[in-house]
Amino acid sequence: MRATERMDLLEKIGTELQRRYTFSEIDVFLRALDISTMHFDYGSSKRIYVKQVLGDVSEKDLLHVADELGLFNASAGNSGVSEPPANWKDTKDFRLFISHLSADKLIATRLKDALSLYDIAGFVAHEDIQPTLAWQDEIERALQTMDAMVAVHTPGFSKSYWTQQEVGFALGRSTKVISFKYGEDPTGFIGKHQALPRRSRTAEQIAKEIDSLLEADTRTAPRLQEARDHGVPF
Repeated sequence: MRATERMDLLEKIGTELQRRYTFSEIDVFLRALDISTMHFDYGSSKRIYVKQVLGDVSEKDLLHVADELGLFNASAGNSGVSEPPANWKDTKDFRLFISHLSADKLIATRLKDALSLYDIAGFVAHEDIQPTLAWQDEIERALQTMDAMVAVHTPGFSKSYWTQQEVGFALGRSTKVISFKYGEDPTGFIGKHQALPRRSRTAEQIAKEIDSLLEADTRTAPRLQEARDHGVPF
Protein backbone atom coordinates (compact mmCIF):
# COMPACT_ATOMS: atom_id res chain seq x y z
CA MET A 1 0.00 0.00 0.00
CA ARG A 2 1.34 3.41 -0.93
CA ALA A 3 1.82 6.01 1.81
CA THR A 4 -0.84 8.26 0.26
CA GLU A 5 -3.31 5.36 0.09
CA ARG A 6 -2.66 4.56 3.75
CA MET A 7 -3.28 8.15 4.76
CA ASP A 8 -6.50 8.26 2.74
CA LEU A 9 -7.71 5.02 4.31
CA LEU A 10 -6.91 6.24 7.83
CA GLU A 11 -8.96 9.35 7.14
CA LYS A 12 -11.91 7.30 5.86
CA ILE A 13 -11.81 4.94 8.84
CA GLY A 14 -11.53 7.83 11.31
CA THR A 15 -14.43 9.65 9.70
CA GLU A 16 -16.62 6.54 9.65
CA LEU A 17 -15.96 5.60 13.30
CA GLN A 18 -16.54 9.19 14.35
CA ARG A 19 -19.91 9.08 12.62
CA ARG A 20 -20.97 5.76 14.12
CA TYR A 21 -19.68 5.52 17.67
CA THR A 22 -18.80 7.25 20.92
CA PHE A 23 -15.22 7.19 22.20
CA SER A 24 -15.89 4.20 24.44
CA GLU A 25 -17.67 2.32 21.65
CA ILE A 26 -14.70 2.94 19.35
CA ASP A 27 -12.46 1.34 21.98
CA VAL A 28 -14.74 -1.69 22.19
CA PHE A 29 -14.81 -2.00 18.38
CA LEU A 30 -11.02 -1.81 17.99
CA ARG A 31 -10.30 -4.16 20.90
CA ALA A 32 -12.64 -6.70 19.28
CA LEU A 33 -10.20 -6.63 16.34
CA ASP A 34 -7.20 -7.12 18.70
CA ILE A 35 -6.07 -3.49 18.39
CA SER A 36 -5.03 -1.94 21.69
CA THR A 37 -6.11 1.60 22.61
CA MET A 38 -4.76 1.68 26.15
CA HIS A 39 -1.85 4.05 25.45
CA PHE A 40 -3.91 6.74 23.76
CA ASP A 41 -5.91 9.65 25.21
CA TYR A 42 -9.30 10.61 23.79
CA GLY A 43 -8.68 14.30 23.13
CA SER A 44 -11.38 16.38 21.47
CA SER A 45 -11.79 14.57 18.14
CA LYS A 46 -12.83 10.96 17.64
CA ARG A 47 -11.50 11.05 14.08
CA ILE A 48 -8.02 12.16 15.19
CA TYR A 49 -8.07 9.67 18.06
CA VAL A 50 -8.76 6.79 15.66
CA LYS A 51 -5.99 7.92 13.30
CA GLN A 52 -3.53 8.02 16.20
CA VAL A 53 -4.48 4.55 17.41
CA LEU A 54 -4.25 3.06 13.92
CA GLY A 55 -1.23 5.06 12.78
CA ASP A 56 1.30 2.29 13.33
CA VAL A 57 -0.79 -0.87 12.91
CA SER A 58 0.07 -3.29 10.12
CA GLU A 59 -1.43 -2.95 6.68
CA LYS A 60 -3.25 -6.24 7.24
CA ASP A 61 -4.91 -4.94 10.43
CA LEU A 62 -5.78 -1.62 8.79
CA LEU A 63 -7.47 -3.39 5.88
CA HIS A 64 -9.31 -5.63 8.35
CA VAL A 65 -10.75 -2.58 10.12
CA ALA A 66 -11.83 -1.08 6.80
CA ASP A 67 -13.43 -4.37 5.77
CA GLU A 68 -15.34 -4.61 9.07
CA LEU A 69 -16.72 -1.13 8.43
CA GLY A 70 -17.79 -2.08 4.91
CA LEU A 71 -15.60 0.54 3.26
CA PHE A 72 -14.66 -1.84 0.44
CA ASN A 73 -18.32 -2.27 -0.47
CA ALA A 74 -19.05 1.44 -0.55
CA SER A 75 -19.97 3.33 -3.69
CA ALA A 76 -17.40 3.84 -6.42
CA GLY A 77 -14.67 6.25 -5.51
CA ASN A 78 -15.27 6.03 -1.76
CA SER A 79 -12.21 3.92 -1.16
CA GLY A 80 -9.10 3.77 -3.31
CA VAL A 81 -7.68 0.79 -1.42
CA SER A 82 -8.51 -2.88 -1.62
CA GLU A 83 -7.36 -6.03 0.12
CA PRO A 84 -4.33 -7.57 -1.60
CA PRO A 85 -4.58 -10.95 -3.33
CA ALA A 86 -3.85 -14.07 -1.29
CA ASN A 87 -0.16 -14.35 -2.20
CA TRP A 88 0.52 -10.72 -1.11
CA LYS A 89 -1.41 -10.69 2.18
CA ASP A 90 1.47 -11.75 4.41
CA THR A 91 4.39 -10.09 2.65
CA LYS A 92 6.15 -6.76 3.16
CA ASP A 93 7.97 -7.14 -0.16
CA PHE A 94 7.56 -4.73 -3.06
CA ARG A 95 4.47 -5.78 -5.04
CA LEU A 96 5.10 -6.17 -8.77
CA PHE A 97 2.28 -7.19 -11.09
CA ILE A 98 3.66 -9.20 -14.02
CA SER A 99 1.28 -8.79 -16.96
CA HIS A 100 1.67 -11.60 -19.49
CA LEU A 101 -0.15 -13.87 -21.90
CA SER A 102 -1.35 -17.13 -20.37
CA ALA A 103 0.66 -19.06 -22.95
CA ASP A 104 3.82 -17.43 -21.60
CA LYS A 105 3.27 -18.25 -17.93
CA LEU A 106 6.65 -19.95 -17.62
CA ILE A 107 8.48 -16.79 -18.77
CA ALA A 108 6.60 -14.70 -16.21
CA THR A 109 7.18 -17.26 -13.46
CA ARG A 110 10.89 -17.45 -14.20
CA LEU A 111 11.11 -13.67 -13.92
CA LYS A 112 9.12 -13.69 -10.69
CA ASP A 113 11.53 -16.19 -9.12
CA ALA A 114 14.56 -14.10 -10.14
CA LEU A 115 13.00 -10.92 -8.71
CA SER A 116 12.45 -12.50 -5.29
CA LEU A 117 16.17 -12.01 -4.57
CA TYR A 118 15.52 -8.24 -4.52
CA ASP A 119 12.61 -8.27 -2.02
CA ILE A 120 10.18 -8.01 -4.92
CA ALA A 121 7.08 -10.19 -4.80
CA GLY A 122 5.80 -10.80 -8.30
CA PHE A 123 2.18 -11.58 -9.10
CA VAL A 124 1.71 -14.07 -11.95
CA ALA A 125 -2.02 -14.57 -12.36
CA HIS A 126 -1.87 -18.04 -13.86
CA GLU A 127 0.35 -19.28 -11.04
CA ASP A 128 -0.64 -17.31 -7.93
CA ILE A 129 -4.43 -17.63 -7.93
CA GLN A 130 -5.68 -20.56 -5.89
CA PRO A 131 -8.34 -22.73 -7.58
CA THR A 132 -10.89 -21.88 -4.86
CA LEU A 133 -10.57 -18.12 -5.36
CA ALA A 134 -12.44 -16.08 -7.95
CA TRP A 135 -9.94 -15.57 -10.75
CA GLN A 136 -10.98 -12.10 -11.88
CA ASP A 137 -11.44 -10.80 -8.32
CA GLU A 138 -7.88 -11.79 -7.39
CA ILE A 139 -6.48 -10.07 -10.48
CA GLU A 140 -8.41 -6.90 -9.61
CA ARG A 141 -7.05 -6.99 -6.03
CA ALA A 142 -3.52 -7.33 -7.37
CA LEU A 143 -4.02 -4.43 -9.77
CA GLN A 144 -5.45 -2.24 -7.01
CA THR A 145 -2.62 -2.95 -4.54
CA MET A 146 0.43 -3.30 -6.81
CA ASP A 147 3.41 -0.98 -6.42
CA ALA A 148 4.45 -1.28 -10.08
CA MET A 149 3.92 -3.41 -13.17
CA VAL A 150 6.12 -5.25 -15.64
CA ALA A 151 4.48 -5.92 -19.00
CA VAL A 152 6.02 -8.94 -20.77
CA HIS A 153 5.62 -8.12 -24.46
CA THR A 154 5.67 -11.51 -26.11
CA PRO A 155 4.06 -11.82 -29.59
CA GLY A 156 0.32 -11.25 -29.26
CA PHE A 157 0.48 -9.18 -26.06
CA SER A 158 -0.84 -6.04 -27.77
CA LYS A 159 -3.85 -7.95 -29.14
CA SER A 160 -4.90 -9.47 -25.83
CA TYR A 161 -7.98 -7.90 -24.28
CA TRP A 162 -6.85 -8.89 -20.77
CA THR A 163 -3.27 -7.64 -20.93
CA GLN A 164 -4.34 -4.34 -22.47
CA GLN A 165 -6.90 -3.90 -19.68
CA GLU A 166 -4.20 -4.56 -17.08
CA VAL A 167 -1.82 -2.03 -18.61
CA GLY A 168 -4.63 0.50 -18.95
CA PHE A 169 -5.53 0.03 -15.28
CA ALA A 170 -1.92 0.69 -14.26
CA LEU A 171 -1.70 3.83 -16.38
CA GLY A 172 -4.99 5.05 -14.95
CA ARG A 173 -3.51 4.79 -11.45
CA SER A 174 -0.30 6.51 -12.60
CA THR A 175 1.53 3.33 -11.61
CA LYS A 176 5.02 2.80 -13.00
CA VAL A 177 4.96 0.35 -15.92
CA ILE A 178 8.16 -1.29 -17.18
CA SER A 179 7.84 -2.74 -20.68
CA PHE A 180 9.89 -5.91 -21.17
CA LYS A 181 10.34 -6.46 -24.90
CA TYR A 182 10.27 -10.21 -25.53
CA GLY A 183 9.50 -10.48 -29.23
CA GLU A 184 7.00 -7.64 -29.62
CA ASP A 185 7.29 -3.85 -29.41
CA PRO A 186 5.10 -2.05 -26.87
CA THR A 187 2.13 -0.24 -28.40
CA GLY A 188 -0.29 2.47 -27.32
CA PHE A 189 0.50 4.86 -24.48
CA ILE A 190 3.44 2.82 -23.17
CA GLY A 191 4.97 2.64 -26.64
CA LYS A 192 6.52 6.08 -26.19
CA HIS A 193 8.77 4.84 -23.38
CA GLN A 194 11.93 2.88 -24.06
CA ALA A 195 11.36 -0.82 -23.54
CA LEU A 196 13.66 -3.15 -21.66
CA PRO A 197 15.07 -5.49 -24.34
CA ARG A 198 15.70 -9.13 -23.65
CA ARG A 199 18.60 -9.70 -26.04
CA SER A 200 20.30 -12.90 -24.85
CA ARG A 201 20.15 -12.06 -21.17
CA THR A 202 19.00 -14.43 -18.45
CA ALA A 203 16.03 -13.88 -16.15
CA GLU A 204 18.49 -13.01 -13.37
CA GLN A 205 20.07 -10.27 -15.46
CA ILE A 206 16.67 -8.85 -16.44
CA ALA A 207 15.55 -8.94 -12.80
CA LYS A 208 18.63 -6.96 -11.77
CA GLU A 209 17.86 -4.27 -14.35
CA ILE A 210 14.21 -4.10 -13.28
CA ASP A 211 15.39 -3.61 -9.70
CA SER A 212 17.66 -0.77 -10.84
CA LEU A 213 14.80 0.92 -12.72
CA LEU A 214 12.56 0.73 -9.65
CA GLU A 215 15.33 2.14 -7.45
CA ALA A 216 15.80 5.07 -9.81
CA ASP A 217 12.12 6.11 -9.99
CA THR A 218 10.78 8.45 -7.31
CA ARG A 219 7.39 6.71 -7.50
CA THR A 220 8.78 3.33 -6.51
CA ALA A 221 12.11 3.89 -4.72
CA PRO A 222 10.62 4.67 -1.25
CA ARG A 223 8.37 1.60 -1.33
CA LEU A 224 11.25 -0.60 -2.48
CA GLN A 225 13.44 0.71 0.34
CA GLU A 226 10.64 0.06 2.82
CA ALA A 227 10.46 -3.55 1.63
CA ARG A 228 14.20 -3.94 2.15
CA ASP A 229 14.10 -2.37 5.60
CA HIS A 230 11.53 -4.96 6.66
CA GLY A 231 13.86 -7.70 5.53
CA VAL A 232 16.79 -6.51 7.64
CA PRO A 233 17.12 -8.52 10.90
CA PHE A 234 17.30 -6.60 14.18
